[in-house]
Amino acid sequence: MAEKNRKVRVAAVADLHVKEDGGKSYKELFGEISSVADVLVMAGDLTDLGKPKEAELLAADLRSCTVPVVAVLGNHDHESGSVDDVTQILTDAGVKLLNGQAAEISGVGFVGVKGFAGGFGRHMLGSFGESAIKAMVAESVEESMRLENAMRQVRAEKSMVILHYAPIAETVAGEPLEIYPFLGSSRLAETIDRFKVDAVVHGHAHRGTYEGRTPRGAPVFNVAAHIEKPTGKAYALLEL
Repeated sequence: MAEKNRKVRVAAVADLHVKEDGGKSYKELFGEISSVADVLVMAGDLTDLGKPKEAELLAADLRSCTVPVVAVLGNHDHESGSVDDVTQILTDAGVKLLNGQAAEISGVGFVGVKGFAGGFGRHMLGSFGESAIKAMVAESVEESMRLENAMRQVRAEKSMVILHYAPIAETVAGEPLEIYPFLGSSRLAETIDRFKVDAVVHGHAHRGTYEGRTPRGAPVFNVAAHIEKPTGKAYALLEL
């Protein structure tokens, strides 16, 4: 009962874009997070070009983090075609890297998928025309189905969804309208709204807006490192 009622503090950040030159260290950030949060969540674009060397540098910095780490990959993490290597390096460093799975920590079910593009609301891309367009829509639908399957694994009373792509247009506001379809998809929000979800975090939209809600009211937070947050830090601090 105590576990169920205890508030869990989650620090959430995205788009660290760790570079191969090691020009920026996150050791101090991770150390600070360990002193204020119970769990660290990273919502994709952990590396800049998806190179194993970048993942190794991130893994080294994460040694200063003393709380559990849960993450999803982003589009940048796929750039070099080394997803398996990046995944192995981060997993070996203790990161719970989710891709259609759920992990329970301190009574909270964390569910993660990368998500994909596709657009929002009535402007969402439909599966019509060229095979390339149909393939893009199919990828978006597949990510939503992967999210739904993961949500069905959750047994905890509280849950957080971790995405890289945005599930709503509200938290990408500030980005150029022309690129909205490439920043996320309402299909993700449709899936989320079939379940009881306490919070959703995503990144990807560096010039977006911090907070919004799905059509049925689930709170959504854009935690890209570039976004201004109530903490005044690169990370958001959420209580579940």
